[in-house]
Amino acid sequence: MSLRVISGSAKGRLLKSVPGDTTRPITDRVKESLFDIIGADVIDSTWWDMFGGTGAVGIEALSRGAAFCRFTDLNRAPTDTIQFNLAATRLASRAEAKRADAFSLLASSPDRTFHYVYIAPPQYQEMWWRAIAKLDANPAWLKADSWAIAQLHPKEYQRLDLKNLAEFDQRKYGSTLLAFYEPR
Repeated sequence: MSLRVISGSAKGRLLKSVPGDTTRPITDRVKESLFDIIGADVIDSTWWDMFGGTGAVGIEALSRGAAFCRFTDLNRAPTDTIQFNLAATRLASRAEAKRADAFSLLASSPDRTFHYVYIAPPQYQEMWWRAIAKLDANPAWLKADSWAIAQLHPKEYQRLDLKNLAEFDQRKYGSTLLAFYEPR
């Protein structure tokens, strides 16, 4: 699958894929729909692309005018791929790519806040809802007008009992479901 930046300053740039089959890159259709939903609110926003993979979502946000994106992934190959893609798109100056465990970070004291936290972990490992639950337990990572967005397979979905976050929308695109959460 060929990955590319759809719009903005890096429009048309091809993104390198992570070697092997450990990641599941977002399709152009889902990415375009996501950014159509967000619209102009992407400008000057801050992002955390939590299970970064290729970095396609955060790079798209930066290309469309986001002020900053933090990328995290537990493994070296995705982190190296993200750094390569940031350099290739000339967006590295507004980004940070960290090899880190998302769950440990979510449990720690926040060092900054985000408008958008994009959660797209490996499928069928209960990681998406664990990340939402950790974010719900430590909502200081989020700005007041923020969204957490989980990308998962529709079969993985379950309604979550949350205290600080509320699900407000879902969009299904074939085998991809986007679930949207906001602070209560």
